[in-house]
Amino acid sequence: MLQIKWVWKNMRGAKKVYIFALSVGLLSSLLVFVNPMLTQRVVDEVLVGVTQADGTVFHNTEILMPLLIGIVGMHVFRMLCLYGRTFFADYSTQKLTVNLRRHLYDKIQSQDKSYYDRNRTGDLMTRMTGDLEMVRHFMAFVLRELLTDTVLFLVTLVYFFTVDWVMTLCILAVTPLLLWMSKSFSGKVRSKYADLREKLSELNTQAQENISGNRVVKAFAREGYEIEKFSQKNEDYRGANIDAQFTWLRYFPVMNGIASSLTVITYGLGALFIINGQMTAGQLAAFSGLIWAISEPMRNLGMLLNDTQRFFASANKVIEMYYEQPRIVDAADTVDMPERFQGKVEFKDVHFGFGREKVFDGISFTANPGETIAIMGATGSGKTSLVNLLARFYDVTGGQVLVDGVDVRKMKLRDLRHNIGMAPQEVFLFSETVDGNIAYSDPEMSEEEVKSYARIADADGFIKRMEDGYETIVGERGVGLSGGQKQRIALARALAVKPAILVLDDTTSAVDLETEKYIQEQLAAMEGKKCTKFIIAQRISSVKDADQILILADGKIAERGTHQELLRQNGYYREIFELQHGEAMAKEAVLNGAQ
Repeated sequence: MLQIKWVWKNMRGAKKVYIFALSVGLLSSLLVFVNPMLTQRVVDEVLVGVTQADGTVFHNTEILMPLLIGIVGMHVFRMLCLYGRTFFADYSTQKLTVNLRRHLYDKIQSQDKSYYDRNRTGDLMTRMTGDLEMVRHFMAFVLRELLTDTVLFLVTLVYFFTVDWVMTLCILAVTPLLLWMSKSFSGKVRSKYADLREKLSELNTQAQENISGNRVVKAFAREGYEIEKFSQKNEDYRGANIDAQFTWLRYFPVMNGIASSLTVITYGLGALFIINGQMTAGQLAAFSGLIWAISEPMRNLGMLLNDTQRFFASANKVIEMYYEQPRIVDAADTVDMPERFQGKVEFKDVHFGFGREKVFDGISFTANPGETIAIMGATGSGKTSLVNLLARFYDVTGGQVLVDGVDVRKMKLRDLRHNIGMAPQEVFLFSETVDGNIAYSDPEMSEEEVKSYARIADADGFIKRMEDGYETIVGERGVGLSGGQKQRIALARALAVKPAILVLDDTTSAVDLETEKYIQEQLAAMEGKKCTKFIIAQRISSVKDADQILILADGKIAERGTHQELLRQNGYYREIFELQHGEAMAKEAVLNGAQ
């Protein structure tokens, strides 16, 4: 019942409409016995007739038309009630879906990076679509039918007892067997629907990954392999679906047969009772006309329990997502910061790791406002993790990250990230115009400003050559653009934040050296937009002019200094330089620096 209470809480703004829908449905159930009563009078008083004291049979034809009009009128009224029940139930549950989907989307937006590390995109999409629709279906149809069918069953029984209690008890004789089978079915099918829902999540994840990574698949000619993987997931989902359905089908014929047997019982016993004078033909007509109100709830019970178990499996997943709390949030005692930071960054004895895997073991350095800090190191040394700590995508496990002398954990996340412009290693562009992508941080940004940032990133030229210039729609993830073009648009987008701190994570790796040199010169010459820069790169040309170069290794800063200082240390930096420029040039660079 916890799931239903949770759903009810989220039906704010539509509770009265939903209650009205249920009330109309219950009214239609309460009035179900009216027509059989009228039918009984038509049969007994008009068709069969009433035997008078003198032995004659009186057929009261005068009441025939009013009774028929009453039957038709009541039928129309019940149909209107059923229509209203369906309409208002759907209307209110659509409101529920809107409320939940908005809340879930807000939750996704507020989650920290570790949440996405733990959850698959396909699974999150399944929760926001299929699982949410199952929740809506339960409230719009299943719960509604369970309530109305229960009332219908009980009202009909009360009416039957008033007509002939012996016949009613005979009809009820099969009910205990039906209830036992329903309970048994419910217990067996719950785990199967939980497994079915998980298989659907895996299938959606497989499809999402292959659609997003289609170019990688084609580049490695692995279409056949991926089709085989998808087919296996598809077969797993099919197998789980068949297993769940066969569980239902094993019970359905018996439950349906029991429900159908009520008609046989009614006519068989009814005939005997009429012969023995225990029942009139009109009473039998009332019974037979209303036996569906007993059998139909019995038939529906299995299907409704089936959908109820699916609801519980889906609702549990949605509730889990609904109550998920981000681990990185604004502290209760946040410090008020100026709109634009100065840009001083300090790492003080920073420790960090993922679970038992240690990434940093005492990192310390200082970047003064306007300085350029270059970060290098082998793959997996923690270069991207370092700037992720700066933007507080993760929190340190020890030590402090300070910006302008304030621990980033004491800042409002919005203030901190509004002052950091990031051009990440994995470029993501929205299915939007080029202009919209660059001005993502400020949709009201002027066209001239957008172009100025594009020029700094050396993107203005190729953008103007595109079919619609800055109004060209960029495909999902930047499809249709080269790697270098995407990087330059991402850089322009980061600059458009007007950041106090600029993070370039391998941002120029896909551009030629001439373009890289131009971008470096433009970044150095930005007037009125001075910012502290963090550059992650493996090209010496990208980092050689930095005020400070940090080499990460084994969770520590293995080397630090300027270009010339690191060349003289004969360490990792010198090795990379020799690999890219040759040993002779490295010696020459050292000599020139010494003069």
